[in-house]
Order: sequence, then C-alpha cells, then structure tokens
Amino acid sequence: MKKKGVDKLKIEGKKIGFVFTGSFCTFKKTIPQLKELIEKGADILPIMSFNSYQMDTKFGKAAEYIEEIEHITQKEIIHTIQGAEPIGPKGLTDIILIEPCSGNTIAKLANSIINTPATMATKSHLRNEKPVVIAISTNDGLSGSAMNIGTLLNRRHYYFIPFRQDNPITKPRSLVFDPEYLIPTTELALDGDQIQPILL
Repeated sequence: MKKKGVDKLKIEGKKIGFVFTGSFCTFKKTIPQLKELIEKGADILPIMSFNSYQMDTKFGKAAEYIEEIEHITQKEIIHTIQGAEPIGPKGLTDIILIEPCSGNTIAKLANSIINTPATMATKSHLRNEKPVVIAISTNDGLSGSAMNIGTLLNRRHYYFIPFRQDNPITKPRSLVFDPEYLIPTTELALDGDQIQPILL
C-alpha cells in the first residue's frame, strides 16, 4: 500500500466536510470515524443528504443519528441545498469526505446532477479545485453503479477509500469501503495522491 505522507498528521487543523448519504447500514461504523477525525484535530462540518437526514430505517432513527452527530461535532448539520451552496464561495472546507457514499449519490456526481445537500456541497467545494474522498457503499457496485464508479475514478479531484466486495456469496455485486483506510486515504488526497491498492 502506498504510505507516502501518512506519517505526518496532515488532517490536523483541516476543515473537513463530512457528508452522510443514504447507505444506512454503514452508519454504525461511520460515526466512529467522525469521532476519530475530531480526536486527531480535524475541524468537521457535518452534512447530510435529504434521505439520510429524514428517513428512519431498520438501522436506526434519523433523529437519533442527527442528535449524535451534532453532539460529536458541536455543529448543526447542513441538510438543505441552500445551506450547502456557500461551502465553496466561503471556503468552508479543505476536503470533503462522502462517507458512506451511496450508489445514488455516485450516479448523481458522475452525471452532474445537483439536487441534494450532499451533491450541492460537493459541487460547491469542487469549484475551489480541492479533493473529494469517496467511501463507496452500494449493493450494485458491480452492476448498475459500475459505470458511474469508473467515471469518478477517472475524474480529477476524486479519491476513493479502498473497497471490496461486501459479501461475495449473498451479495455478489455489492461493494463497501474499508474504514481502516479513511485517514491514510484522506491525508494522501490532501497531497493529490490516490492511496493504493484501491481494490482490497
């Protein structure tokens, strides 16, 4: 694995937009990553897509996740398009992490569809030519979403946390990121480098 730069804590003091999208099954392992970034000195701006902010699922109630995230970050979550639009013009982020990044959000970013707080935050941030880190989590990563993933892999300023098949036996087309690589991926992305290998 490419380790260049990870011995220095490049995320300390960085303004990180942390975007939640609707892959609800990964929230339980995503929130500890949010805590770790703060513990390591990052300044976190929490952002949620419409679905992640509003929907209750078998994995938890939206209001409980909102309360937990706002308690951890001590900031109000950006959850509207209007709230996300100033991120770029005001220089509110050095890097954006979309964790988890659903197949729906990947499709919208690949095709420049900006109709959620998550995609607006990303578009606004990218106007400043700064990095976006994708933590892929989608059941159709090796089918319907494969083309969109390929598009973002070949687009400037997008970087991927290494990922693998979620469960090759029962969900053979599903892909999920490995949270262990969040910080090294982020630090390398701040230097304009993609961590390797991408596929685990």
